[in-house]
Amino acid sequence: MSPILVRPVREQLEHDRIIRQLQAKYKRKFEVAINPGNEQLAPVGGPPPWYPDLVLQDGRGKKLLGVVEVETAESVNHLEAMSQWAAFSRLRTPFHLYVPVSMIDVARRLCQDMNIPVAEVWAYSALGDQLRFTLVQRSAQTPESKPRAAATAAPARSGTNGQPRARRPAASPTRRKTAAKKTARPAGSARRGSARKPAARSASRTTAFAAKKKSSSARAQKRK
Repeated sequence: MSPILVRPVREQLEHDRIIRQLQAKYKRKFEVAINPGNEQLAPVGGPPPWYPDLVLQDGRGKKLLGVVEVETAESVNHLEAMSQWAAFSRLRTPFHLYVPVSMIDVARRLCQDMNIPVAEVWAYSALGDQLRFTLVQRSAQTPESKPRAAATAAPARSGTNGQPRARRPAASPTRRKTAAKKTARPAGSARRGSARKPAARSASRTTAFAAKKKSSSARAQKRK
């Protein structure tokens, strides 16, 4: 609980309920210690030490990995940001801030005006007995927000000596036209060739028939 703020009883109960629910959320990845209400169980920093609402540590409970502070509508103000948020942001560890949905713009403006770096800013809202948390801002230095690495380019094909094979220069427009002329055939050339072949065959057949007829007549005359 903030040393400069006294919350109403009902609001303090809601604040501590959020802390315990966040403890169950962060317990999946961290060793979590909490400082609900007036309890001071997990100090950080100092001297003098500070008591954030949640303290995130590694599995052995020795290395500090992050701190979490939960604010209510009454505690999102200039004095609270200057005394606590600024101190938590100087711990060289990610600082997570939870505020009501109605106070998200105020919290952003306070962090911007005071140059308070916040790893993550969350908005929470209550729907009956259930609490809903929404991430509204994440710092670029947060590990989860690093952009994915770009896909690596395909390796170039290597030549015989293991060196990259040089690409052939693109053909100039003049060479393209010359090659097209050499390879292209007139549309009527195929037809002409196909028409000449039957004519040549018929002429050869006629010549052969005449020679055969002449030889047969010569044989007939010799017999006589």
